[in-house]
Formats: sequence, C-alpha cells, structure tokens
Amino acid sequence: MTTPSSAFRRRLLLCNGDANDPSTWSNIPFFTLQAGMEAGLLHGGLSLCPERLRSRRRIWNLAQLLRTGKPGGYQYSGAYARRLMDQAALSDEPLALLSQYPLLPSHPWPCHWRVDFYIDATTRQVFGAYGMGKRIAPGLMRRVLERERLAYEAAGAVICMCQWAAESVINDYGIDAAKVHVLPGGGNLDEAVLARCPVAVPPPPPSLEHPLRLGFLGKEWERKGGPFLLELVDALATLGIPAVIRAIGPSPEQLPDHPALEPLGFIDKQTMTSRFVAELQSWHFGVLFSSAEAAPRSNLECLRLGIPVLAHAVGGIPSTVPDSGCGRVFPAQPPPLAVAHWIADRLTPYAGYLAWRDALRSRAPEFTWARAMESLQALLDPAGMP
Repeated sequence: MTTPSSAFRRRLLLCNGDANDPSTWSNIPFFTLQAGMEAGLLHGGLSLCPERLRSRRRIWNLAQLLRTGKPGGYQYSGAYARRLMDQAALSDEPLALLSQYPLLPSHPWPCHWRVDFYIDATTRQVFGAYGMGKRIAPGLMRRVLERERLAYEAAGAVICMCQWAAESVINDYGIDAAKVHVLPGGGNLDEAVLARCPVAVPPPPPSLEHPLRLGFLGKEWERKGGPFLLELVDALATLGIPAVIRAIGPSPEQLPDHPALEPLGFIDKQTMTSRFVAELQSWHFGVLFSSAEAAPRSNLECLRLGIPVLAHAVGGIPSTVPDSGCGRVFPAQPPPLAVAHWIADRLTPYAGYLAWRDALRSRAPEFTWARAMESLQALLDPAGMP
C-alpha cells in the first residue's frame, strides 16, 4: 500500500505569476524553486502569465462596478484562477503542487492532484491589514474567503511563513492546527554569488564623520515605517548619536527631503549582488517598522549577512527575528526615544556590539532557503515519493 505522497511523480511550484522569474513576488517563488530543485523536493515551477488576462480583467471589473459599485476583485475570483491554471496545460498524470498563492489552484481541483500551500498571509489578512478589500464587494469577498477555506481543508498541509498567517488559517478559517505549520524561509540571496563576495569590514563606531547607519530595504516607504525612522534619527540626535537612513528601494523623487535620509534607489540583487551585499554589511542595523507586514525577506537577508535587525511586533515580523541574538522586536508602535535609548545601550561598549555581529554571522546558514528546504521536506514527506 502506498502512502498518499508516493502516488505522485512530480512536485511543481506555482504562484500568481511565473515561478521561474526572479521578478515575481519579491523573488520568493524563484528562490523557493531554486532551493527546492537543488534539494530534490521540487521538479519545476509553473510559468503563469496574469498579464494575458488583462482584457478579461477590465471587462470583469467593469461588470462588478455596474453590478455592485465596487470595481475590483478579478484576481481573487474563481474565473481568474481557472483561466490562469489553464495556461499550464497540466497533464492527467498524478501531480503534487506546492502553491504560494492561497487561491491557486481553485477548489475543487482534480482528485489526482495533491495540493499543499506555502503562504505568507491569508486572503482575509490581505483584505484587512493591507486594505485590499476596500474595492471588493462584500458578497464577492465572502465567496472568495469560502473558496479559500475549502482549499485549506482539502490541502495536505498549510505551511505559513509567519505565526501571524498560521493563526489566521486556524482561527479565521477553522482549519485543524495539526495541518498548519510555520516556516519563515530564507533570505533571497544567491549563495553561489555570496561565496565570491569579499569579506566586509564592520562599520566603525558612530561619529560625525561616520554616522550610525540604519538600513531601510523595500519599495513602500510609508507602509514599511519610513516616517518612524525619521523620528528615530531625531531621537538619536538628542542622545548625541548622529545617524543616517540608507534607503534601498524607493524612488528618490518620492522620498521626503531630510538631511539624514540617503536614498540609494533600486539595487538589483541579481545583477549587482556585490554592491547590494556591501551596502547591507555597512549598516549597523536593518530596520523595519511597518504598518502591515507578513513575512519580510529584508529581515532574513540582513540576518543572513550578519546584520542585526530592529523591528516591532506587527503582523508576521516577529517570525523573522527568532531570538535576541538576531536583534530586537519592540512592542508595536514604540516611542522613537525608547528605541534610541536601546540602540545607545547596545552600542556600548562597541566591542560588545562587534562581538554580537560576529556571533550572528556564524549563524548564517539558519537564514538560507537551503536550510528551509530541509524543514519543508519533513513537512511534505517527500521520502515516500518514488
């Protein structure tokens, strides 16, 4: 008698887009796929193209506007999911699918598929915390969430990149906790390229000539806590600690004018890896004080490179900072001066701060996708697959 997984010949990764493309969803499917194939856990990724459904989306959304007064939601609909999956033209052979999008494939799916989910947030959280539900009719929203609930019930496992998402799967969707797991994943960095990068010199103690470097990484300045960082810099100044914010991601013209803000624009991790790594390693801390966040890669990328992170307990952020050796997770919306005092204490003596970085750097493998695949294999039971 075969185990449930042993009937499946191939396990494929799918997401809301092309899983083989580094530009899809913050590189997460690409790095999941590369590490999964290296580990023998995944056999390929589906190349889906939402752009090919653009005209249908316009028509569908217009119909929604006329019918309900709410113009959005096509990307969450069953029609969207079915047409997107049709692009893959999957054969009739038994398949195992690992999905990084809660609404793909649309439930119900063929009985000869095994489907597992590996998600950073539930759709309920996307609608609520991220505000994406404002343009969607209540009736459609209820249908979408029910379809998602049925998908989780039918799935083999629901693996979440943060505890925040796992709690939503269990509490909001009523899914048995025994099939829900938390696995944050790794930093989206090419390990082969990293191995060729020069060893970085740690940053010097903060001074007027070499201010404290706080590193911001992400496109959305407002949502990811940029305004708070400007308040933090001012609070540090009252303690006699000069500081700057090194911002990777946002367009410089979209950022506020502040003497401590140093915009760096977009740095492509794939084509400018050495520059990206050198910049992060020049930071004293990576910082993330988002208003809404699921499972940020920026924290894991900093930790992979030995840079401690400062953040607060919003959404899934705490799952990416596993212990005090990785940095500090403050209570949500902390006073800037309280964070400034903590930084001042942690930098004194500076030799202790440098020893902290050394210890963190020795833990680098913990924050890789290769290590995550070891845990994922145990959860998906690939040992039974021929």
